[in-house]
Amino acid sequence: MRNSVAPLFTVCVFAISALIGSRGTDEKTSGITVVKSPPFAGGNRHYVSNRAPLLGSPLVKLPIGSVEPKGWLVGQLRLMRGGFTGRLVEISRFLKDDSGWITLKGEGWEEMPYWLKGYGDLGYVLKDQEIISKTKRWLELALKSQQSDGYFGPVDNRENHDLWPNMVMLFALRSYHEATGDTRVLPFMTRYFRYENGLPDGELLPESWQKLRGGDNLEVVYWLYNRTGDSFLLDLGRRLHERTSDWTSPILSDQRDKNWEESSFYHGVNITMGIREPGTYYQQAKDQTLIDAVEANYKQVMEAYGQQPGGMFGADENIRPGYGDPRQGAETCSMVEFMSSFESLLKITGDARYADRCEEIAFNSLPASMTPDLKGLHYLTAPNLISCDSTGGHDFQNGGTLLSYDPWSYRCCQHNVAFGWPYFAEHLWMATSDDGLAAALFAPSTVTARVGDGAEVRVSEDTAYPFGDVIDFTMGTAKPVEFPFYLRIPSWWDGGSVSLNGEALKADPRPGEYLVIRRKWRDGDRLRLEFRPRINVRAWPTVGNSVSVRRGPLWYSLKIGEKWRRYGGTDEWPALELLPTTAWNYGLAVDPLDPAATIRIESRKEPLDQPFEPEAAPIVLRARARKIPSWTAEGRMVGKVPPGPVATDAEVEEITLIPMGCARLRISSFPLVKKWRR
Repeated sequence: MRNSVAPLFTVCVFAISALIGSRGTDEKTSGITVVKSPPFAGGNRHYVSNRAPLLGSPLVKLPIGSVEPKGWLVGQLRLMRGGFTGRLVEISRFLKDDSGWITLKGEGWEEMPYWLKGYGDLGYVLKDQEIISKTKRWLELALKSQQSDGYFGPVDNRENHDLWPNMVMLFALRSYHEATGDTRVLPFMTRYFRYENGLPDGELLPESWQKLRGGDNLEVVYWLYNRTGDSFLLDLGRRLHERTSDWTSPILSDQRDKNWEESSFYHGVNITMGIREPGTYYQQAKDQTLIDAVEANYKQVMEAYGQQPGGMFGADENIRPGYGDPRQGAETCSMVEFMSSFESLLKITGDARYADRCEEIAFNSLPASMTPDLKGLHYLTAPNLISCDSTGGHDFQNGGTLLSYDPWSYRCCQHNVAFGWPYFAEHLWMATSDDGLAAALFAPSTVTARVGDGAEVRVSEDTAYPFGDVIDFTMGTAKPVEFPFYLRIPSWWDGGSVSLNGEALKADPRPGEYLVIRRKWRDGDRLRLEFRPRINVRAWPTVGNSVSVRRGPLWYSLKIGEKWRRYGGTDEWPALELLPTTAWNYGLAVDPLDPAATIRIESRKEPLDQPFEPEAAPIVLRARARKIPSWTAEGRMVGKVPPGPVATDAEVEEITLIPMGCARLRISSFPLVKKWRR
């Protein structure tokens, strides 16, 4: 498929002039290279990295608080603070005084730790003392609950041999230590992991969620080992891998297809979490086949159920054989867990593909899982979705309301969605093993980090990305400092140019790799990276030859008129339906060989604090289309995409396409009509 070039897409990064030596010979760039990953060898001198014998860390997460989000991203976090996440104690029955995490009796499972894992990080990232104080109340209870043998948390979980809720709480404690340095955390975790290591095999991850999600436990074991060097932790790491469900073998199989409803391997959230476990253990085993297994399983699942835009796959609880159409939803939990898996794999491997996958979900799928004010959420989001109603008139595995926006329901997602945006913000920037700094994910932010010989730099990233054409990084440093600066080149790179302080730089960036500029940096240095993304029409041959529109990091959806209707809840926390007011059954009338000839950019504007809603869409496209009268709803659910090209006598119209993340009612996978000319 030949694609035409769309208007220039530019990323500007402020750095120092190189090759031109405009400020003197001591400032000339000592090296400009393109690499697949930062090096594994060595170890960052300023931040905790993998300790031998674990594999070296190409990318190293900075302490929480090092990255300060700005622009639309801090807008999301502030909306979270005022929305159901920030005020969930008012809503959730699992956060009341009778919680087992408070009483140490009765019910105290995953819900509270799920929420605290994200709520606490929200406070640390925003530097919100009220949230931090409220988080500490729950963490103090967990710390005080530790028994003499190291176990902590509700007694019921211990009696049930269920380690899963504690795995989630360990993530909250990990973040707390990173943010505060509380000296109690490391010995607390050491005692707990000694308890785990003393369990007989039959009681270590015996069954259920804990067995499928043991990779989360393993991740924190390595985090602690890197700080203490206790050798027993490596023994525990090996045992946890052996006791965790096998995520190295193919996820999909004929036998599991026959028993899909009972197979926990087919549960969408388990897949998005478990898929990274071989990659986590790869750090200890150093066996490339483990990373190969991650990629093989990703490819297998996405080819069967992810032939759709937005980075997710259809699993409206479990994946179901024969249900790969883009109307099948993905759980909100699955979105944030898939993002987290890619963030982890990015650190472990340095492979830029994981950053691309994380951004695709964050920009195109996650925003539509919640109301624009972040005061409600729904269980499922699909690329093709024409009614977010409270009825059961949809062909999903579960019955009841799954699509309406309700802050009171959706027990797991209601709590777990909290960590999606905070974790994303924390991973925008990372240190590298060679004492450099990497812009790994793109969003408006400022980072403060130690580089090179230990000097502190502050880099400001001012951008409208993913909506805008420019990302500006401004270097701030009290004294000149030499270090490598890594810029991720996205996989959708179609060519462009690099300039430093306004002068062209002879560089050859390649998609899915990093452009590395190693030199002595000074205060106020500037760099610009220019992209030229094309308007692409992606075909999905196994889904009726349907097509989707993409430009750069964003997929596009039909703009459908919206009607919000309250059906329950309270005035403060309403439960809402979202219903369509305009036609949705369009097929694209575009030239598949030259899509930009029939799709154009209509308007652009700076993103607001909440850009993810139809009227606020910062970039809008117009495309030719024809209505397909035979494409109708099935109950309240959009019909399956009719196999194309589709014959229709309807007149050609121009339809409005908005970024997929701005559309809660959406058609993102379109039939292609036979007659694309007027």
